[in-house]
Amino acid sequence: MTFETIHLAVDKRGVAALTLNRPDKHNAMSAQMIEELTAAASFLAEDASVRVVILTGSGKSFCAGGDLGWMREQFVADRATRMHEARKLAMMLKTLNELPKPLIGKVQGQAFGGGVGLLSVCDTVVAVDTAKFGLTEVRLGLIPATISPYVLARMGEGKARRVFMSARVFDAAEARNLDLVARVVRAEELDGAVEAETEPYFAASPAAVAASKRLARSLGPQISNEVIDSTIEQLANAWETADAKEGVSAFFEKRTPAWTESANASQQVT
Repeated sequence: MTFETIHLAVDKRGVAALTLNRPDKHNAMSAQMIEELTAAASFLAEDASVRVVILTGSGKSFCAGGDLGWMREQFVADRATRMHEARKLAMMLKTLNELPKPLIGKVQGQAFGGGVGLLSVCDTVVAVDTAKFGLTEVRLGLIPATISPYVLARMGEGKARRVFMSARVFDAAEARNLDLVARVVRAEELDGAVEAETEPYFAASPAAVAASKRLARSLGPQISNEVIDSTIEQLANAWETADAKEGVSAFFEKRTPAWTESANASQQVT
C-alpha cells in the first residue's frame, strides 16, 4: 500500500513498522493521516504474515495532536461536519485498538492530545526519557472527548484525572507512573527495548495472541458504539461553547485567552 502521511514497512520476520510521517508538522494528525492510519490498520489486521506492529513517528515528535489546518476547518464547520470528522478519528482509534496483532508504541519524542490517544490503544509503550506528554485540549476550551475511552481504559479514572483536565505537560517518568508508558529508556536504548518487547511474540501462536487480546478487551472497560457516540456528541457540544470560540480564536491569533487574562488580573488584585 502507498501512503503520503504515514509509512508502512514489514520485515522478513513479520514485524510491521507503522510510522507517522509528517516530521515537519510534528506528525500532527490531518484528515488524510486519520484515513491512512485506518486503512493501514485494516490492512495489517488481515495480513497473516504480520506478527507484530510497531507504531512510531519520524523526526523529533511522536505526534503533536491535531493538525492546524484540520483545526481551522473544524472551527468554521457546522455541527454535523464536526461530528463526521470526529467519527473518523474515533473509528481510526477503534480499528487500532481492535487490531488482532500486538501493537507496540515506540515514542521517540513528544505526544500531545491525539498522540496520547494513539499511545492509549497500544498494547505496550516504550518511550525515551526526554519525551513529553499532555492532554492539552482544555487550553482551547475543548475536551479530550474522542480519545477519552482509550485514555481512561489505559490509565484508570483516578490516574487519568491527574492530567485529563489540567492540560499540564508531564514527563516520561510520570507517564510511566500513570500507566501510559510501560518502559522509559535512554534514546540510544530505544530500539533495543522495543526489540525486547517484540521478541517473545515469535514463540507465541498468532491465533492465541489475537484471542488473548480479544479476551483482555472483553474483560476491560467496554468501549461500545454507544460510548463512542456519546464522546462525539460531547465534543460537538464543546465546540459550540463560548470558551471554545474564545480559546481556538486566541490560539490562531497567538494571544492568551480571556480566562487566562482574568486569572492574571485576579492575582494582581489580591
